[in-house]
Amino acid sequence: MQFKFRPQGVCSQEMMVDIEEGIIKEVKIVGGCAGNTVGVSNLLVGMTVDEAIKRLKGIPCGLKGTSCPDQMARGLEEIKKKIG
Repeated sequence: MQFKFRPQGVCSQEMMVDIEEGIIKEVKIVGGCAGNTVGVSNLLVGMTVDEAIKRLKGIPCGLKGTSCPDQMARGLEEIKKKIG
């Protein structure tokens, strides 16, 4: 099932995640630093949602207090609430 969300406080504008049975199958991030967002997207494929949240949550970008990886973790947490 594909989910979309808008990150807050970072350069990327939209994140799309395809999840099947708790496993991340595909990730697309629109905007942001291409090398970082493509790298994060590729690393997440095959990972469980819980493991992705554990690894990404709380990563800062400069003085922003958040980052694209952190926003991905936050988005995944919201998705988990929706799908139970």
